[in-house]
Amino acid sequence: MTVFKRPAFPLAGGCACGAIRYEVIAMPLLLYACHCTDCQRRSGSSFSLNMPVATKALSIIKGAPKGWRSSSTTTSWFCGDCGCRIYGERDERPDAMTVRAGTLDDTTWLRPAAHIFTRSAQPWENLAGEAACFETTPGNFAEAAQAWRAMWVDD
Repeated sequence: MTVFKRPAFPLAGGCACGAIRYEVIAMPLLLYACHCTDCQRRSGSSFSLNMPVATKALSIIKGAPKGWRSSSTTTSWFCGDCGCRIYGERDERPDAMTVRAGTLDDTTWLRPAAHIFTRSAQPWENLAGEAACFETTPGNFAEAAQAWRAMWVDD
């Protein structure tokens, strides 16, 4: 497995118009690409790049995101000015928030550890690389999270 240098912290990011800014002060728990049709529709792209982080590691430092209850257990937080989705939270996982990784200021270091819902991936996508691929969602993300942690070194 290829090993990469950890990014410098805090990680900074925000919405497209700059009204919302955030920081992440600890290494993300995982990075995965979701190719489900809901993510395609909500992102306006072929997949979404999701980065779960510990709730205590995410801070909104400017602005106030607006919430949208996207399911009975999920709230998506977005900029009320430009509509950019910033992160989501699930009632059943209060210790983690899922940041939309594309909202980071520096995305050059991102390497997904998994691709999920590949059965819905666009037919032209080429999912090459070392990331695990799942036709739907894995029953447990622990294996993908372990692979994610193994990808990084401090220096």
